[in-house]
Amino acid sequence: MKSVAEQLTSARFYASLELPDLSRPSVLAETSEGDRRTLRLRYEFVGSLDPFARRILGSHRLAWEQEVAVDLSAGTGELEFAAAADPRRLYGSARFELASVPGGCVRRLHGDLVVAVPIIGSRAEAKIVPGLVRRLDIEAEALDASLRPA
Repeated sequence: MKSVAEQLTSARFYASLELPDLSRPSVLAETSEGDRRTLRLRYEFVGSLDPFARRILGSHRLAWEQEVAVDLSAGTGELEFAAAADPRRLYGSARFELASVPGGCVRRLHGDLVVAVPIIGSRAEAKIVPGLVRRLDIEAEALDASLRPA
C-alpha cells in the first residue's frame, strides 16, 4: 500500500503516464514533510471539445491545476483541481483511501466535480464525469504496471 501511495505523488510516474486527450502534465511543485507528500501538476486538454464546451470556454484553452496529497502512513489522501482560466467555474475535490486487498491495493475515491455555470452546469458535469472516471481507471492500470516486478 505504501508503494502505491508513494507513486501517487511521484512526478516521475506522472511524467510517463499517457492519458487520452490530455497533455503530459507539467510539475508545478513536489513536497515531502514527514509522511505527507504533495504533488501539484498542470494539465491541458488536447482532444476535441464538443461545441457546448467550446461555447463555455470561449477563447480559453481547457487547462487545470491538480494537487494530490497523500499521508503515506495512513494510506489516505486528497485530490483537488481547478481550471486555470477561471477556477471558480470548474473545480473539484475528492478524498481517497488506499486499502490492501489480496494481490494488491484498491483506491476508494469520494468527491465532487463542479461546473458553476447557471442552468447548464449539471449537464456539463454529467458529460465530464465518465471521462474523468475513465482516466482514473487508466491511471490505476498504469500504477499497477509500474509496481510489478520487471
